[in-house]
Amino acid sequence: MTPERKRLTREESRQQTRGRLLTAAAELFTERGVNGTSVEQIAERAGYSRGAFYGNFEDKNALVAELLQHRTRSELEEVRALTQDAASFADALGALRAWNRDRARHLPEWLALRMELVLHALRNEELRPLLAERELLARDAHAAGLEQAFAARGVEAPADPASLALIVHALEDGLLIQRLLTPDGIPDEVVVDAFDLLLRSWTALAQRPEGEGDGGA
Repeated sequence: MTPERKRLTREESRQQTRGRLLTAAAELFTERGVNGTSVEQIAERAGYSRGAFYGNFEDKNALVAELLQHRTRSELEEVRALTQDAASFADALGALRAWNRDRARHLPEWLALRMELVLHALRNEELRPLLAERELLARDAHAAGLEQAFAARGVEAPADPASLALIVHALEDGLLIQRLLTPDGIPDEVVVDAFDLLLRSWTALAQRPEGEGDGGA
């Protein structure tokens, strides 16, 4: 006898519907762009009516805002879990390399969606603060990771960790674009390799005797 399927609560059903709409929107935004995708197409891809869409989101911009927040939270939580569970910094880098190798398998889709969401937010003044918040969250995560790495090496950061985090964060997008467009000779783990190189350089700079190399006596 087939066991009776558990009936979803109203809230569970609502969350399921929102999740399917977000998944459908992400697929379509990747394929056609945000401006090239209609509410009707999102609802149809998710298997719902137009009314179901508006029962969950005020408009397409509201869905874009939710998708931006969801992607940011999910990725930060994934990376945080990897680094927190690592026994050492070397293990953390190894876990991040594995995570980047996995991302490389669907990098065209991942990067296309990221660029679409960023461009749409830049063109819409009401979404721009949300995009800025997303970027600051990512930079704060980088800054926290850098502070932990410097502390593990017994040195102080050679500059404001927030400024160093800005460099790391901006470099990530550029490296991923280059990896996608000119993949020959660029490894899947290029972002982690660059971070490791920067960290080694900054650590050496922090360990340099005060005044050395800056024109001091």
